[in-house]
Amino acid sequence: MSNPAGAPLTTEWLSGIHHVALIVSDLAAARHFYVELLGLRERAAHYRAERDSWKVDLQLPDGRQLELFTFPQAPARPSRPEALGLRHLAFRVGDLDGLIQHLATAGVSCEPVRVDPYTGARFTFLPDPDGLPIELYEAVPAPLS
Repeated sequence: MSNPAGAPLTTEWLSGIHHVALIVSDLAAARHFYVELLGLRERAAHYRAERDSWKVDLQLPDGRQLELFTFPQAPARPSRPEALGLRHLAFRVGDLDGLIQHLATAGVSCEPVRVDPYTGARFTFLPDPDGLPIELYEAVPAPLS
């Protein structure tokens, strides 16, 4: 398989996703959602005076990162109807029912659980504080060989 430039596609170039960056309208609400409710760990927070902007680095258990940014007067991103660009952010979870119950006790509603027709995995969606669709995807364990 070749990439558009004709060079062979190898894993030497891309080894995984390092981070996803989100622009948020309310940093306190985003921190509450991603840290307190979903359990990500805050690694660092930096105020960038020249941009009147915060950058907060959050870490998932697998080491990947979610970066939260604030920018004055950032325009809203349309999520409904779906727009070009990022469609949703999906997190792999081990106990979908337990997380849904945890979120419900905090007043956060999730859509009804669905089953992926291609993988058999269960999943649901909920909005983050800015309305970005968040998918909670319960990975199906690999069969024992």
